Amino acid sequence: MTTPYGTADVPLLVVRGEAAFDVEPELARIAVTVSARGRDRRATLDDLTRRNTRALDLVRSYGDAVTRLSTGAASITPELADGRGERVRGHHGRVQFSAELADFTLLGELVTRVADLELTRVDGPWWSLRPDSPVHAEARRRAVGDALQRAREYAEALGTSLAALLELADTGVERSRPARAPFERGMRRASLAEQEQPAEPLDLEVPQLRISAQVSAQFSMRPPRL
Repeated sequence: MTTPYGTADVPLLVVRGEAAFDVEPELARIAVTVSARGRDRRATLDDLTRRNTRALDLVRSYGDAVTRLSTGAASITPELADGRGERVRGHHGRVQFSAELADFTLLGELVTRVADLELTRVDGPWWSLRPDSPVHAEARRRAVGDALQRAREYAEALGTSLAALLELADTGVERSRPARAPFERGMRRASLAEQEQPAEPLDLEVPQLRISAQVSAQFSMRPPRL
């Protein structure tokens, strides 16, 4: 039986395998926050509902380019006046939702149009791969291949060869994501919006994602002649 630390008769070789390469992202996600503020609670809620519906309808108008649309947190908060007591001076409402796109040719236009809506904030995009993307499997294959190649090179340096694989541990697949950029239009509209002219679509460069995978492998070797 092979011991976990190896013996003179069955030496143990422990190596790591790594893989890192750049790929194009497959998905882009943006977060949209719609706000409303006013003295009357019902009027604030009505404004919030109207603005949220308008933003959702705009995003839905892009059809199949939007692969996922989901609503997040919603709140309507009373703002108390200064001093003691519970006198309410106004209300602040907010709704958040996120949209995921696979067609990047429309991304800049969509971000610009949504950000141009009244009291609407856009954060993103966040770039990613699909959960079932074959890129993940490719990264793992490359990491395993690297571990095997390293083990063979160490064995050859000792004048021997590998006997068996004893253990293979996946230490993770990671990908870096570029920083996000917020876009917001508030009560003061830009000059183009005041003139009721559409804003120019943002030119969003699609970044490369760095994909990496690491494994740890243990092999038994045939005893070398030292």
